[in-house]
Amino acid sequence: MTARAAPSGWRASARAPAPVAGAEAERFMRLAVREAARGLGRTSPNPAVGAVVVRDGRVVGRGHHARAGGPHAEVVALRAAGALARGADVYTTLEPCDHFGKTPPCSVALLEAGVRRVFVGSSDPNPLVNGRGMARLRRHGVAVVKGVLRDACDRLNAPWFTFITEGRPFVTLKAAVTLDGRIATRTGDARWVSGEAARAWVHRLRDRVDAVLVGAGTARADDPRLTTRLPRGGRDPIRVVLDSDLSLPRTLALFRGGSPAPTLVAHASAAPARRYGPGVELVRCRRGKGGVDLRDLLAKLAARGVAHLLVEGGAHVHARFLEAGLVDRVAVFVAPKIAGGDGVPLVAGRGPARMADALRLEQVAFERVGDDLLVTGVPARRAALAKNPQRG
Repeated sequence: MTARAAPSGWRASARAPAPVAGAEAERFMRLAVREAARGLGRTSPNPAVGAVVVRDGRVVGRGHHARAGGPHAEVVALRAAGALARGADVYTTLEPCDHFGKTPPCSVALLEAGVRRVFVGSSDPNPLVNGRGMARLRRHGVAVVKGVLRDACDRLNAPWFTFITEGRPFVTLKAAVTLDGRIATRTGDARWVSGEAARAWVHRLRDRVDAVLVGAGTARADDPRLTTRLPRGGRDPIRVVLDSDLSLPRTLALFRGGSPAPTLVAHASAAPARRYGPGVELVRCRRGKGGVDLRDLLAKLAARGVAHLLVEGGAHVHARFLEAGLVDRVAVFVAPKIAGGDGVPLVAGRGPARMADALRLEQVAFERVGDDLLVTGVPARRAALAKNPQRG
């Protein structure tokens, strides 16, 4: 749709306002990041965005994008500020959109509100925006400062950036291992490797992702529900199970309902479709090495608006995603237990012959969660791509 012409009242004075001190700008952007986090897991296929309106050093409006199709963060914050938005500064975690979709452009809303400056965290890689939102503001005399707390803002929407630039969900691989690297005992028992605090952390993560995936082996051995169980409730992600030949029993918890979220059975079978209970859907994919073609599955999930996929096992599924280069983030809980040499390893298969060829993680962080140690990181090849993102 053609953008509207700018009303004459949009143009600010020719003299650009003085820049805000770095520390002050970062302080207000942190508030915007907190606002954005409130929408995580609720906005796909849109990004999670937060915004605050500041006048004379005081926050007069704040908001976040709460759901796809709803008002964007800047609009929510401007409405909260009302008349105080005129002449104010706006801090937004992502470049304001500049196209007409389900809602009008945020760049237009900012101009109509008469703001004087806009501080931006991340640039928007969406081809419909990608610098155009900031360019429109500047053309009409609004000062724009980009890159404020960019790293924090980029991390916030890393799944969405992958979704937009690669056409697939961002993949987080989560597991719990013993000190000797086992995700289950020799009998396949995995309840529980990690402690209660770690399991609560996982439920908070499920509340923020769009879908969670397990393989057929994990589905058989653990019979998981893959729901979100939090003290104050939560949102269940889409449940996905890899069952290449449609061999899983229909009696599994995943197929018995009990959740508003659907269960997707990803298969590569040419056999007639099986019948499951309500809320269970078959997703036929190409057959690849080892079963369902993972890239084909991820493309189909992206078409459903899945921007962040959580992979929860087991060992063969971990190996397939890692070997395909489809893991964007690793989160592994290390428990103070020893399972023994016959236990199930974190990753199946032979692995490399030389330690120099082992997959290395970068951007590594450690966190104590109850009695367990949480190790997070980014596979080196994904980290290399992130250093040269396709965004301004």
